[in-house]
Amino acid sequence: MGRIFVIELEGRSYRCKICKTHLALADELVSRAFHCRTGKAYLFNNVVNVTVGPHEERMMISGMHTVADVFCCYCGQLVGWKYEVAHEKSQKYKEGKIALERAGIVDGGADSEFYIDTRSSMSDEEDA
Repeated sequence: MGRIFVIELEGRSYRCKICKTHLALADELVSRAFHCRTGKAYLFNNVVNVTVGPHEERMMISGMHTVADVFCCYCGQLVGWKYEVAHEKSQKYKEGKIALERAGIVDGGADSEFYIDTRSSMSDEEDA
């Protein structure tokens, strides 16, 4: 196996809960109102330092989607999923975006932690 190169993000970021590798900037956050098997999930426009698994069809609350699991590139922890194809016209906005499971990530800037509301929300729910 070769050397793993990771991207260090500057500013408020979300990191892998296991190894603290940077995954996404808070500025890339689209929605905090998604849900998955482990609880809450956050939808992002862009993430870094991940590998993407094979595509699979998955039935979610909002309908059928083609998704791929997303793993931390450093430790291999499952951190979420990527929307490849949304079969419902109303869900097309999700295509290409990544949902990170709250249970697999921690939040914090370069030197400090910041608060994320973990209360349930009624809008835009997903179930992986």
